[in-house]
Amino acid sequence: MNLIDLIDYLGTFAFAISGIRLSAAKRFDWFGAYVVGLVTAIGGGTTRDVLLGVSPFWMHQPSYLIVTGVALVAVILFKRHLVKLENSFFIFDTIGLGLFVVVGIEKTLDAHFPYWVAIMMGMITGSIGSVIRDMLINETPLIFRKDIYALACVAGGVVFMICSELGIPKGMTQLVSAISVIVIRILAVKFHIGVPVLKVDDEKK
Repeated sequence: MNLIDLIDYLGTFAFAISGIRLSAAKRFDWFGAYVVGLVTAIGGGTTRDVLLGVSPFWMHQPSYLIVTGVALVAVILFKRHLVKLENSFFIFDTIGLGLFVVVGIEKTLDAHFPYWVAIMMGMITGSIGSVIRDMLINETPLIFRKDIYALACVAGGVVFMICSELGIPKGMTQLVSAISVIVIRILAVKFHIGVPVLKVDDEKK
């Protein structure tokens, strides 16, 4: 197993935890929670692979389904500890976001696409799973609110490109890119930094 595979599995586990944790808050049953966790984990990567013209990654090996199952068992066994961590959903979602951006960028570059496409695919890999998750549980997707979410993915992609152009070793580039996404997301939430909301006021005659 190489580094990018390890990052992929860690991201899968983190995103699955976030989806399952949110499902628990909505009182879903075990199967429903598993489905939401799985969609959260593979939704972005599936969209990326379809756009790149390749078979979705999870169709080649069942390990992603297994990792999601492990995440479900972890939530069931340690639910009290997760509940005590009030921000557990945010923590796992943010970690998954940073890790999946790196995975999306690497797989796009391996397919010989330019950096601007890789940055877009990193954003898609990181954010689309959460969009599908939020739609399934009847919530407004995070990227459609004023939260810094998709933009954090783009920033992480830009950091990845800069590090690569500077000749920084690949492992360090991946780490710095993922951390930059996580840090930007955390700082945006902590200091209430967001994208301005689009408002169209009715004209009064």
